Amino acid sequence: MTGEHPATDGGPIAEPTNQVSVGAFEFERGGQVDLDVAYETFGDPADPPVLVAHALTGSQYVTGSGPEGIDGQAAGWWSEVVGPGRPVDTENFFVVVANVPGSCYGTTGPASIGPDGEPYGPDFPAVTITDWVRAQARLLDELGIETLYAVVGGSVGGMNAIEWARTYPERVERIAAIATAPRVDTQNLALDSIARRAITQDPDFQGGAYYGSPGPTDGLGLARRIGHVQYLSKDSMENRFGRRAADRVIAGVADPTAEAFPYRDVASYLDYNASTFVDRFDANSYLYLLRAMDEYDLAAGQGSATDAVADFDGSILVLSYTGDWQFTVEQGREIAAAFEAAGAEVTFEKIVDDYGHDAFLARPETVTGPLDSFLDGQTVNDPSELRVSP
Repeated sequence: MTGEHPATDGGPIAEPTNQVSVGAFEFERGGQVDLDVAYETFGDPADPPVLVAHALTGSQYVTGSGPEGIDGQAAGWWSEVVGPGRPVDTENFFVVVANVPGSCYGTTGPASIGPDGEPYGPDFPAVTITDWVRAQARLLDELGIETLYAVVGGSVGGMNAIEWARTYPERVERIAAIATAPRVDTQNLALDSIARRAITQDPDFQGGAYYGSPGPTDGLGLARRIGHVQYLSKDSMENRFGRRAADRVIAGVADPTAEAFPYRDVASYLDYNASTFVDRFDANSYLYLLRAMDEYDLAAGQGSATDAVADFDGSILVLSYTGDWQFTVEQGREIAAAFEAAGAEVTFEKIVDDYGHDAFLARPETVTGPLDSFLDGQTVNDPSELRVSP
C-alpha cells in the first residue's frame, strides 16, 4: 500500500488503524499519486457528521489514545474538546478526522513507499491546503457522507476549515475556525523559512533521501524549537520560565561559554520538546506541511477573501486569542469580515488570554464554551470578548 512507512534508525512510524485508498489523486501544483488516506471515526454514522482538521504536526487520533507508537502530542491532542459529553460530542455527532496528504501518520506522504518500492522522499508532489480538503472530500465520498454538519479546526487546521467554504461550500453547513488566519504574515513566513533552512542544511538531510538512516534530526529539532517560540507569547514565556536556571540538562553540543553561565529553563523546555518531536515526525513531512501552510491565502485566485467564500451560505465561528502573535486577533477579524460580507452568519469571539498561539490546545477550556454554543446552533452577530485568567 502506498501509505506504508519505512523504518528508520529512529524506529518505525506506527501503521494507521483505518486507511482507505481514494485512487489516483492529482495535486494542485502538479504531480499524481495513488493516495491512501488514514482516518479515525468516533460515534454513530447515523448522527450528523463533523470533520475535525488537525494542526500542523497532529494526527487523526484527536481524542483518547492512539495505537502503539503514537502518543504525546500526536494522540489525544483535543480530548477535552472531542469526546462523549464534550463540545464535539461523539454521542451526538459522527466525528471524522483524516490525516492530511504529506504527513506521516498513514496518509500518503514523502515517507510512504512509492511504486518503485522506495520511499517517495523529495519526489513526492508539493501539497497545498486545497489538496488536504480535496483528499478529505474523497474520504467522505468513500464513507458515504455528502454534507457535513460542521468542519472544526485550529491553527492550520482552521485554514483547512475555511478552505472548505471556498472549495466545497455546498457540502458544509458550519465552520469553526480557531486560532487561525487567512494567510501567514511576513514575520512568520521569515521564521518558517529559517526552520526549513535548519532542516535542509543538516548534512544528514541528503537532499531529502535520508530514509534508512537517522535523517536530519539536528535540523528537525532546530526547526521545532523555532516553532515552539512561535507558539508561546512573550508574557507566557516570561511567566513560565523567566531567567531561571534549569533543574535538568538536555544533552547537546555546548557553546564555548556554556560552562560559565547557567543552562536556562526556557532552553531546557525547547531542547526537550525538540528531542521528543524528532522521534515522532518525519523531516520531509515537516517541510511539506509547513510550506502548505505558508503558501495558503484564502483570497488567492479571487478578487478578495469575500469573493472566495461568496457561495458559502452557512454559519462560521471565528475564535482568536489576544496572546497569539502567530495568527492574530486582527487576522481573525479579517476572516470574520470576509464571511460577513459574503452573507454568512458570523460569530466572532476574542479571548483575552496571554498563553499564545497554542492556547487552543493547552487551554481547551477556552474553546469549549464558544464551540459548544456554536455547534448547538447558537450564533451572534456582534463580537464578544471572553476573559480567561492567566
